[in-house]
Amino acid sequence: MTAQTPFRLGTRGSPLALAQAHEVRQRLAAAHGELAAEGAVEIVVIKTTGDRIQDRTLAEAGGKGLFTKEIEEALLDGRIDAAVHSMKDVPTWLPDGLGIAAILPREDPRDALFADRGDSLAALPAGAVVGTAALRRQAQVLLARPDLKVVPLRGNVQTRLRKLAERQVDATLLAMAGLKRLGLVDQATAILSPEEMLPAVAQGAIGIEIRLDDANARGTIAALDDPVSERRVAAERACLETLDGSCRTPIAAFAEWAGGNDTLSLRALICLPDGTQAHRASGAGAPGDADRLGRDLGEELRAAAGPAFFDILATL
Repeated sequence: MTAQTPFRLGTRGSPLALAQAHEVRQRLAAAHGELAAEGAVEIVVIKTTGDRIQDRTLAEAGGKGLFTKEIEEALLDGRIDAAVHSMKDVPTWLPDGLGIAAILPREDPRDALFADRGDSLAALPAGAVVGTAALRRQAQVLLARPDLKVVPLRGNVQTRLRKLAERQVDATLLAMAGLKRLGLVDQATAILSPEEMLPAVAQGAIGIEIRLDDANARGTIAALDDPVSERRVAAERACLETLDGSCRTPIAAFAEWAGGNDTLSLRALICLPDGTQAHRASGAGAPGDADRLGRDLGEELRAAAGPAFFDILATL
């Protein structure tokens, strides 16, 4: 690719999405000298349905695919050469002809608490209002503190922090990865351990999607793949797929290396949105068996929860 025929990266237009796209562009420039020239990599901003809908949760609007649909259409149409996604927003099943060609080194997958009063979830005052649009966060907050009130809170990072400052809510939760990419970590009240708040599947990971028949894009993007992060994300997404996870199902999963590079461990959780039921499972295996580890843990959780649990979810 040259400045005359740039390599086009499709992305959402939020400050965080743009920061991620610029990171990809910088990594491409470092990996391929010809892409370091000005104009050699073009960032194409695409507004998604998820960006336009701000008056309801993703579950009510139709699911997290709302953040990828228009970008994937541009990829299939040839208007862009690759798409930059937060992997936690990518549906389990991709459109025919598309695939994830690389996972960048994963940023901190934990969640951070922002609160006016109290320096932890446990220290929030009784009846405090926590704003979040994520059912995973809602369920775990209510699981730990059923006395709290959880209300929907949509918008990008800056919008949610503004609503907190305006006292529309007493607390909110944001991903550490996004805060680090935006330089906002120092504003967080507390960083929550995975024991306090198990992360979303693939939280903190940036994925690059291409057309499977585009050999040039595959070769260009391949140098950016981080095998360690790819295996972690693969295990978590396999668990999600086995559970038929969607934005209507509070599911959390977190894979990490254990015992050096010899073992991949995985923890997973499935809850009812109101926090009244929760089931946990954990396991470990060889990194090369990441998919199997995720599927096995998903099956274990499905069996532990039982048909009645999923019948309840189906009515919500």
